[in-house]
Amino acid sequence: MCGIFGYWDRGRRALPADRLAAMARTLVHRGPDDEGVHHQPARGVAVGNRRLSIIDIGGGHQPFVSDDGSIAIVQNGEIFNYVELAQELRSQGVRLDTASDTEVLLRLYEREGIAFLSKLNGMFAIAIDDAREDALYLVRDRIGVKPLYVADDGQRLLFGSEIKAITAAAPELSASDAIDIEAIHHYLSFNYIPVPWTIWRGIRHVMPGTWMKFGRSGVQTQRWWSLADQRECDHDYGDWAAEFMAILDDATRIRLRADVPWGAFLSGGVDSSTIVGLMARHVDRPVKTFCIGFADPRYNESAFAAEAARRFGCDHSSEIAELNMLDRWPQVLWHLDQPHGDASFMPTLRVSELAAKHVKVVLTGDGGDELFAGYDKYAAFFARPDAQTLDAPAFQRAYFDSISLFSPAAKQALYRPEVAASLAGIDSFGVAARPWFDEAQHLDRVNQALYLDMQLLLSGNNLVKPDRMGMAVSIEARTPFLDWRMMEFAFRSRGATKLSAAGDKKHWYKKAAAPLIGADLAYRKKQMFTVPVGEWFRGESHAWLAALLRDSALLGRLFQRSEIDAMLSRHRDGSANFTRELRALAALALWANHGQH
Repeated sequence: MCGIFGYWDRGRRALPADRLAAMARTLVHRGPDDEGVHHQPARGVAVGNRRLSIIDIGGGHQPFVSDDGSIAIVQNGEIFNYVELAQELRSQGVRLDTASDTEVLLRLYEREGIAFLSKLNGMFAIAIDDAREDALYLVRDRIGVKPLYVADDGQRLLFGSEIKAITAAAPELSASDAIDIEAIHHYLSFNYIPVPWTIWRGIRHVMPGTWMKFGRSGVQTQRWWSLADQRECDHDYGDWAAEFMAILDDATRIRLRADVPWGAFLSGGVDSSTIVGLMARHVDRPVKTFCIGFADPRYNESAFAAEAARRFGCDHSSEIAELNMLDRWPQVLWHLDQPHGDASFMPTLRVSELAAKHVKVVLTGDGGDELFAGYDKYAAFFARPDAQTLDAPAFQRAYFDSISLFSPAAKQALYRPEVAASLAGIDSFGVAARPWFDEAQHLDRVNQALYLDMQLLLSGNNLVKPDRMGMAVSIEARTPFLDWRMMEFAFRSRGATKLSAAGDKKHWYKKAAAPLIGADLAYRKKQMFTVPVGEWFRGESHAWLAALLRDSALLGRLFQRSEIDAMLSRHRDGSANFTRELRALAALALWANHGQH
């Protein structure tokens, strides 16, 4: 796990050394152990790395450079099948000088070119400077577990694992007039800014499952993996359960490869309990597990986590945290680089801090809900009598509306007149959601909904959480559910295996996992990992919130003060619940005050 950064200049202009150094400094929390840069000023290119040493502590220094000096490669992430790939290379007579997974990437690229990506099982963002082709490749893993951002003005490309690395080299990209109002428009729909947008007009994501090749005359973009290639098929439950557990077990096994201490986040929910149960199969010592709880029993899962820890003989660490974490919000937003309305980033930072006292790597259950319909919103939507009978466009729009934060009408009412006019022709559904729905039309309705969340919710929010909050304290989060074999298996499975006609979420998954984790944990009611922000906004934090929203220059520039006041008033008196809307506006205001600096 690391942070990567660099640039490519089509006119062969060198980036000043102090700006390259500034990019590296912004990523020290992602890679506190080492730094390396391959800089060729005469060609106008550099690839750099800040390293969190996980595999081959002594020999894994990046960049890795080919024997003739023509290829330099850096990565952020881990290649979990690097052992098997190294064995394959050695059997072909390839010399490997280290036990590093990054050297494996270099040797594979030397032999196979960019086609080598299909062999990788991992989470990664990769940069390759290839002087033979006089080109720079940027690569992102299949579903976007690892972040990668780019800014390309047509002459110079800047890239980095976090937005702050790019703006350190080009401060003008984060000037107040560079804020992307369209991105905020989509933020108000999703509660996060969906890919490929970012809060800044000049900065975009490298899309998941995509590589980009930057040459002297332009850019080539290629999608190298698509989840939509899967086709559903019928399964017998017994065969399904056996394949599900076999894939997840092996995905967990290979994610235990590390030369540093590791553990797991354990909430006692079905996802984290299943991962910890599988981890325990592969080790001869107790798995270190970590949980935070709260004094308020509505938000305290620590008893379930303790139950799972006892079942699997874990070395369990649990702390009761202060429930009101609003003082941590600016710190969270600084690490995020963008506004996010999800309050669970704050407790995720807190449990990451606990884990970082003991380990450098944690396994998590992220991805299980999106693959196997674990959220209440799926059961609620598909309980609608027309969910399966609406025509395709109406179904897509109805599902999008069901998950939207602000409706189009509510957004238009919130905006100042000039802002509303400038955004009147931009439909968040049409530009951000419908293209993903269109890719998935061959899937059943449940899987179409899940596909949208795999493409937008994961890369836009839910994978940002473990990456940024773990990296804030220099620990690596690994996600067995997002092994490519599990993702493809999940989308070969019909929606009825995930969400039953009676609304049972993770239907076959829970049945398959119950022998491992026990029926009590498998079938316990899902509890969201969050904090009661809405209650604070009605009581102890109402004055703070009102002042924050009133005094925000950005909110004043965009929104009608009367609309915000009405939401505050109705939320406080209990006549409406605007928790999510106010939380999103507060995050935007706090980001503008603190998170962008």
